[in-house]
Amino acid sequence: MSTTVSHWANNKPYPGTSNATAPVTNPATGQVTGQVALANVADARAVIDAAAAAFPAWRDTSLAKRTSILFRFRELLNERKGELAQIITAEHGKVLSDALGEISRGQEVVEFACGIPHLLKGGFTENASTKVDVFNIRQPLGPIGIISPFNFPAMVPMWFFPIAIAAGNTVVLKPSEKDPTASIWLAELWKEAGLPDGVFNVLQGDKTAVDELLTNPSIKSISFVGSTPIAQYVYATGTAAGKRVQALGGAKNHAIILPDADLDLAADAMVNAGFGSAGERCMAISVAVAVGDIADELVAKITERARTITTGDGTKNSDMGPLVTAAHRDKVASYVDAGEQAGATVVLDGRGVDADGGADGFWLGPTLFDNVTPDMSIYTDEIFGPVLSVVRVDSYDQALELINSNPYGNGTAIFTNDGGAARRFQNEVEVGMVGINVPIPVPMAYYSFGGWKASLFGDTHAHGTEGIHFFTRAKAITSRWLDPSHGGLNLGFPQNA
Repeated sequence: MSTTVSHWANNKPYPGTSNATAPVTNPATGQVTGQVALANVADARAVIDAAAAAFPAWRDTSLAKRTSILFRFRELLNERKGELAQIITAEHGKVLSDALGEISRGQEVVEFACGIPHLLKGGFTENASTKVDVFNIRQPLGPIGIISPFNFPAMVPMWFFPIAIAAGNTVVLKPSEKDPTASIWLAELWKEAGLPDGVFNVLQGDKTAVDELLTNPSIKSISFVGSTPIAQYVYATGTAAGKRVQALGGAKNHAIILPDADLDLAADAMVNAGFGSAGERCMAISVAVAVGDIADELVAKITERARTITTGDGTKNSDMGPLVTAAHRDKVASYVDAGEQAGATVVLDGRGVDADGGADGFWLGPTLFDNVTPDMSIYTDEIFGPVLSVVRVDSYDQALELINSNPYGNGTAIFTNDGGAARRFQNEVEVGMVGINVPIPVPMAYYSFGGWKASLFGDTHAHGTEGIHFFTRAKAITSRWLDPSHGGLNLGFPQNA
């Protein structure tokens, strides 16, 4: 009998009242390994109520106490992240090294949040008027909702919840039903770190759970990462209900390779950024824009490297794992069919890959297209798989126009040895995150993560100081005290409490 991954409320599993479940599958074998609970409205409200009940006490918990728990969570995560990586690989399919990398990038936000007392400091003006002082403080919002995608079941939630919790909010996390177990592992770790009941909760489910988070008046903000159509829905529904919303949407990330670039470096980068995690990254490079007469050589170098990639079970010595579900594998394969039919050159075809894994695994190998044009679906759509398209242009200006006219604006990169060209590109390109000779420009935790255009709905990016402002609100206080007060004698050295 398979196990059921349940919800989490008040620091313990919460089975809920719904009997609805969805299968959890190992993508490398195609086998169902468990079930995940799907919340009904009553279940969703019970989990949200736990967060709401815990908020007043957590809001009033001292910064010293909050950060001490956060530090403990960081230490436990660092000691045991190998366990979490195995869970991610078993349910998502990415190779273990990639899963560990995901956790490490999420841990950077935990470490950033450990310094939140300094970042929450307000301002003070003495004697703004006669004997009148004015100061401002930042206070937590209340219970907040996080709706995270399947491709990063640990890192994406960690973009949000460390800062939210450190700032004094309580959390309801709604993970993807495709790989839900990581969320429960994180909840158990928070409990071990000493987080009080109800501060971190997990709501499993589908659209029913999402809609309750978007409309329930107890939830004060929503942080979402996923496809652009769903991001639009989340933003419209959440803001209509009076919530703050940061909804990070889809991407079609281009990399420009200029004629003066180191083509070996560029080819390595295209392979790593295009096929890492089977292309299931919102920061994956899916379009390589070859400028001038370098295209033939660049394509040859990418092909040479991509042919060496071993596709297989993520627990084995593989470079790239399976896609997350059979349906998604079939969808990506249909794009390969469409690209071929549209006249693009299939340089490397992953549809018949000989994978080192189960016969029923969801396999699709690295696929490379050349001579792709902007009217083809393999160019216009976010495929979210190991499919890299090469577009040939004559000039930098044409390459820039290609990127700036694209509806997405998540990440981009330029490969060049010309500092002037790089500086011009970073100034002119209409994209939220830019890499210069860096293929996946994911910023450090103390900078913001987020795109432009149809890659972001809302005006606030994830983590960094923008994350702190998102999870707090300002309060300005004007005070006048006419008589001094006396607290008596206390010769002890002041202590944090």
